[in-house]
Amino acid sequence: MTLKRYFGSMAGRLFLFLLIGVAGSATLALGLADVRRRADIRRIQLERLTDRIQEFISLANSASEPLRMELLSHGLGGLRPAGGGEKIERMDAELSRRLVSRIGSGVRSDYLIPSTCFPQTTVMSYRGLECRLIRATLEDDSRIKLLLVSPQADNLGLPGFDPVFLSILAIGVGGLTFAAARMAAAPLRDLSRAARALGSDLNRSPLQERGPYEVRDAIRTFNAMQARLRDHVIERTHILASITHDLQTPLTRLRLRLEKVNDIALRSRLIDDLDRMQALIRQGLDFSRGNQTEEPFAPLVLDSLLESVVQDAAEGGRAATLVQYSGCDVQARPQALQRCLANLLDNALNHGGSAEVTAAQVGGEIHIRIRDHGPGIPAEKLETVFEPFVRLQSSTSRSTTHGGVGLGLTIARVLAQKNEAELILANHPGGGLEACLILRRGIALSPSSSKPTYQRQA
Repeated sequence: MTLKRYFGSMAGRLFLFLLIGVAGSATLALGLADVRRRADIRRIQLERLTDRIQEFISLANSASEPLRMELLSHGLGGLRPAGGGEKIERMDAELSRRLVSRIGSGVRSDYLIPSTCFPQTTVMSYRGLECRLIRATLEDDSRIKLLLVSPQADNLGLPGFDPVFLSILAIGVGGLTFAAARMAAAPLRDLSRAARALGSDLNRSPLQERGPYEVRDAIRTFNAMQARLRDHVIERTHILASITHDLQTPLTRLRLRLEKVNDIALRSRLIDDLDRMQALIRQGLDFSRGNQTEEPFAPLVLDSLLESVVQDAAEGGRAATLVQYSGCDVQARPQALQRCLANLLDNALNHGGSAEVTAAQVGGEIHIRIRDHGPGIPAEKLETVFEPFVRLQSSTSRSTTHGGVGLGLTIARVLAQKNEAELILANHPGGGLEACLILRRGIALSPSSSKPTYQRQA
């Protein structure tokens, strides 16, 4: 599945929508949390600096004169006396406000230009540090100037964009959204598959109602539609089967009475018409049985079945030949597949005089080709002949004994669909018509020691 096709599906769109939404929300939440954390750490840092300056000033106020001079000369706790060459960059309003609230109006804090605060160091030495000038008035009205060096708030060991953390976040969010999208789209995917398979099997089990309310409602409606279609088809086939079955008795009596007609020519024409009527009835019964089959799928030795169908035709004196074996087993409805192949072979023999059957594995499929040597079918009619009661002009003539009633290929396609197979007609380049039956279910190579085991049933 290409990315374009995937993102065009509901699952892909849900995945993209959830991925963007969850990733965006997570990023925004982490960003806000980081801003809040940095603000809290900044507040804590200012509180500690305020405590340190307050303790220093309190100690200077209460110390004896020699100790005060020592304290103001060498500093304490990160505070040291200013050299006098520092240049103020801007006022530190936040720390000044805190100092005034703690100590009084005689305290002020200003940011210094780092290069003037560390005159004998390189730029790299004071990168990430803040330098402040603290000016305060002691209790004896003397003024002091102190330098306070501290890390910047952005360099307090806070984590930045950690690649490992971002990778874990991306994998977690991506996996979660992908699973959620698949879970949300799964009921719709099942509904789509069931809709595609509805035409070939109306008797399949109803879909399980799961998913959101709207999806469950759609599945419930689909199941109801399938049940109504199945009832309609059963009713139609029952009517057809009843009519064709009930006609058998009067037609048999009619044939017996026709045998008493003295005019030989008239009797022959009437009996021919009666034979065509009985052929129509038989194919009508076959058509109804094909729609009503409840036969389960079972393992099948395909070559045995092909041999059986071809031998049946050959034993009746018809030119049918099995040219190539498949060497494979398949999963199929045996009786339905036998009748499908028999119909295709009869069609080829009736309209082409002879038939060649080949079977070969093509990729993961089995292609069964039945070719005749007749006139073929015009390209624009290749699909039309699958419709019920459609016959070509060459087949509707009363002079042909194998004109049929136009249900043979219709029944063959119905039986092919019952086996989840595909039936295709094409004109062979060498002349004649070729029917290709493509089987896809349960393809497996036959064991080398196996022999045909398929048994025909009457």
